[in-house]
Amino acid sequence: MFGLVPFNFNNPANKEDNKINSIFDIFDEPFFQNAFAPVQSANSFKVDVKDLGSAYELTAELPGIKKENISLNYDKDYLTIKTTVDKEEKSDDTAKETAKYLRRERYYGEMQRSFYIGDIDSDNIKASYKDGVLTVTLPKTTKKETATTINVD
Repeated sequence: MFGLVPFNFNNPANKEDNKINSIFDIFDEPFFQNAFAPVQSANSFKVDVKDLGSAYELTAELPGIKKENISLNYDKDYLTIKTTVDKEEKSDDTAKETAKYLRRERYYGEMQRSFYIGDIDSDNIKASYKDGVLTVTLPKTTKKETATTINVD
């Protein structure tokens, strides 16, 4: 019902002569691939982190989240992204209030992820949010020259 069943009955591996192998093939189905992925949980979001050479660029998918409901914090080499998703407003329509969900996948509440990204120039971190995508640019600190020449007397 509504795509909840993780089995593919039209799979050619389900023939009589290959029943043993088909038992293990079921774990290759999309339901199982996504069900155990930690990033795919209901209270999380997808993130990409790129090394651009002089900076890191973090891109997070946050569809449907208002800009004012996103908070970024960089503390002790950890960047934390925290969002709040408000619950839908109830309608005055009595037919909608008595309706029951058959399946509910949209998440309401708080989501938060933290990333260790050390050696960052925290004064120059830039962030932008457009079309449900948060982009954070974290410039790397320039390493100070620590080598010195010591004269021997």
